[in-house]
Amino acid sequence: MSGYLTGVLALLAINVIFAYGIFITAAAGQLNLGGAGFQAIGAYGCALLGLEAGLPPGPAIALAALLGGAVGFLISFPVLRTRGVYMVLATFAFAEVVAGVILNSERLGGSMGLILQDYVDIGIILPVAGGVVLFAFYLMSTRVGLAMRAIHDDEAVAELMGVHTRAVQVGCFALGGALAALSGALYALYYGFVEAQVFGPLLSIFVLLYVLIGGTQTAWGPLVGAAFFTLLPEGLRSLAAALGVEPELGRAIEESRFLIFGVIIVAMMILRPQGIVTRDLLERMLPRRRRGAGHG
Repeated sequence: MSGYLTGVLALLAINVIFAYGIFITAAAGQLNLGGAGFQAIGAYGCALLGLEAGLPPGPAIALAALLGGAVGFLISFPVLRTRGVYMVLATFAFAEVVAGVILNSERLGGSMGLILQDYVDIGIILPVAGGVVLFAFYLMSTRVGLAMRAIHDDEAVAELMGVHTRAVQVGCFALGGALAALSGALYALYYGFVEAQVFGPLLSIFVLLYVLIGGTQTAWGPLVGAAFFTLLPEGLRSLAAALGVEPELGRAIEESRFLIFGVIIVAMMILRPQGIVTRDLLERMLPRRRRGAGHG
């Protein structure tokens, strides 16, 4: 496997884990625009555990994920007191606070970032991403997943049906923070360098778009959304190379992804606000399973 393809697959796997971190909260009716903050916590936490505590990659990754989950649990209480756009603003503010702390901390490298000494390759990242995907599908098939879907569809009705909405949402926020931090730890160890500019506002926006465009009704949504938006820039780059265009024009084609993203987002909001993958779509694609369930 070429180094280029390896890099694309590693980035895709990291983005998939990141997307599921945001999906867990979105599936329970919470729009989290603080993804970059949680990923930064995981990346810098893993870096410090390796550089200062001397931990090997495995324990450092696990502790960084736990740190992200703990932070998610703690901030969920004030965040869940807000609703709608105010929740989005609160989570966005959290990510900006994390970035500000990093930039103003000499111990965290400030604007210069940190260089890691340890490394993990794609042989570790891909199985972890596969495990996260399987876990997400399992979670959505359990009673907790059913409660999450009920809260997503109508929180008031879910409460009337006996669902402890606050407990489910707090748990989802903590779990989502842990998965986002896990993606950050893997990112740090794969690329060997972290800096605050990587975890900026655009990152939080993009990963939320992965989930919203992919769909929040099923666990397929973030997988499809992350794959599409990660591979699209690479596809544009490969197209430019195949056409043999000039380097300047090739960069222009690649950078046009922002325009393409905008067009896709507007089109999806108009034509398919539920996202690419919905429950109805899966039922239409799996008619035999539906008929079998009806006869059971």
